[in-house]
Amino acid sequence: MDAKLQRTGSYNIKVSTHQGSATIPFQVLDPLPAKGRFQGFSSNDLLYLIMTDRFADGDPTNDDPAVSRGLFDRSKPGYYHGGDLQGIIDHLGYLHDLGVSGIWITPVYDNANTLGPGGSTGYHGYHPVDYYAVDEHFGTLDKLREMVDKAHQNGIKVILDTVMNHTGPMHPWVEDPPLDDWYHGTPEKHLNETFQIWTLLDPHASFTMRDPVLYGWFANELPDLNQEEPEVTTYLIQNTLWWIANTGIDGMRADAMPYVPRKFWSDWNAAIHREYPDFKTVGEAWDGDPAIVSFFQGGARGYDGIDTGMDALYDFPLYGAIRGTFAGKKPIADLAYVTGHDALYPKSNDLLTFLGNHDTKRFLNETGATIDELKLAFAYVFTTRGIPVIYYGDELAMRGGDDPDNRKDFPGGWKDDVADGFNPAKRTQEERDVFDYVRNVALIRQRTPELRTGKLTQLGMGRDVYVFTRGSLIVLINDGAVPVKVEAPASPGTWKDLLDISVNVPVHGNIMTVTVPASAAMIMEPWK
Repeated sequence: MDAKLQRTGSYNIKVSTHQGSATIPFQVLDPLPAKGRFQGFSSNDLLYLIMTDRFADGDPTNDDPAVSRGLFDRSKPGYYHGGDLQGIIDHLGYLHDLGVSGIWITPVYDNANTLGPGGSTGYHGYHPVDYYAVDEHFGTLDKLREMVDKAHQNGIKVILDTVMNHTGPMHPWVEDPPLDDWYHGTPEKHLNETFQIWTLLDPHASFTMRDPVLYGWFANELPDLNQEEPEVTTYLIQNTLWWIANTGIDGMRADAMPYVPRKFWSDWNAAIHREYPDFKTVGEAWDGDPAIVSFFQGGARGYDGIDTGMDALYDFPLYGAIRGTFAGKKPIADLAYVTGHDALYPKSNDLLTFLGNHDTKRFLNETGATIDELKLAFAYVFTTRGIPVIYYGDELAMRGGDDPDNRKDFPGGWKDDVADGFNPAKRTQEERDVFDYVRNVALIRQRTPELRTGKLTQLGMGRDVYVFTRGSLIVLINDGAVPVKVEAPASPGTWKDLLDISVNVPVHGNIMTVTVPASAAMIMEPWK
């Protein structure tokens, strides 16, 4: 149906088929004012990943809604726990105090009102059954808009997660698709996802290897949308623009990016940027090889002639090196090896760097991880190039194994919680130690432009020591168990450590000599 409406207001649309007719109310709204909205994000920001259902319960009245009764149970990892949009609103002050300037929240789409396959709910948001509704456990569209507005008032941008690859297994389309080719296959006959995204770059790969990647169903159960059908692409792009226009968000995360044809992402990003030039998108391309991940960033055409237009990507290769170095005792040179491939990316400063996320075990659950190593990993993420992301609770040293153990409730987000990470007076000594360190480094980054945008230059490394610069700053990291004396080129004068302002280092003859304590970082700045 094509319709042109030139005035805002309420309308009725009558839909008729051979089975009868129905009248649907339809509204045309004035656009939200652009000022202070649709801002995008950049390396000037510090982002914070929130799984809405697990962060804070601000409105207990939506814990167990009548329409989906029985899906709320905090004792069961796969059920709803009560976290909601009001809970995020209630703790924006905590995030602002931490130095956060942007939040990435998991999808808010309406998910199924009954248990899905495996006896789990859609608490995470990634199994949509209605692309135009907010799940009743989280709130309403008005509450989402309120959350975005209040985040902006606190100087915090909002990135909303979106799912373009698949629907939930209980979406009405599965049994009654709008078109015969709406999905790739049917519940009875479809390809299973193989996750071999390297085949998309391989000039020698056959269609029998590539097709399962682009057309396979995740976990053999998530219906794979057919973006090569123009009506599907139109629907998904219009839906994306609807969420942006109705909420005033600043960015979107593209879930499962490699498993959707690159042409779709090119069209999707072009439509977004045409309407909202400052808006930014970030794609999830999970692989440890920079050559593979870089293929999906926008700014350059691939061998297929397509520029995806995707502004940013998650730096999974660096994530792997961070875990291996700080929690696995691999050589610290692995970090430099990964960033040494930055020339593969059109925009390496727009890579999102992180210690972990909602799909990985918590940092402290890695063999060999310690509190000191966690702090050191944070120091590295906050001083290297890119856009750092904190996974909720990592700033409090939360533990958790593989999914769903890595998605435990934030302590203090529920009124009957004994522990309370939001309240400084109720944090444990360990929580205070990590939080204070993370906040300190975050605020140093916030007030030091060169840590956000300065050129990264590798100066040298040993088995446990890594030295690099960001602009005129010198960063020294010692991942070893003993102090190490380090020499680095530096201009004459007095230098101070931003992490410990009592440390002053005189430099003569253009060489800085400094002893870096065990499991510690130093950020050296020339005295001004």
